[in-house]
Amino acid sequence: MAKKELFGLCPFVTSQKVLTGKWSMYIMYLLADGPVRFNELQRLMPEEITHTTLSRQLKSLEKEGLILRKEYTQIPPKVEYSLSDIGEKFKKVLDVLEVWGNEYIEYFHEQHNNI
Repeated sequence: MAKKELFGLCPFVTSQKVLTGKWSMYIMYLLADGPVRFNELQRLMPEEITHTTLSRQLKSLEKEGLILRKEYTQIPPKVEYSLSDIGEKFKKVLDVLEVWGNEYIEYFHEQHNNI
């Protein structure tokens, strides 16, 4: 018997599949304050991330409709990334994740300081 495909039906499965990739949520966070150029995004990443990996992640987010890519025809070429309309709605999720993340960091430190 085939398993039921929950993408497009279950909000949790749909969200998880749309936000695949190690850096997708962090990229969305970096774009929450407005457009950012590719090289600036790469500099803002917390770890070394290759040009290819960042490019692949951005293409995935763009394909899912969460971000927009704007290319300026100039020399040198300029490309900016920003949140799309549906990506803007994700900012509320980022705010809640930030609160929970800070609570978990506090919990984590308490647990490891008691050892």
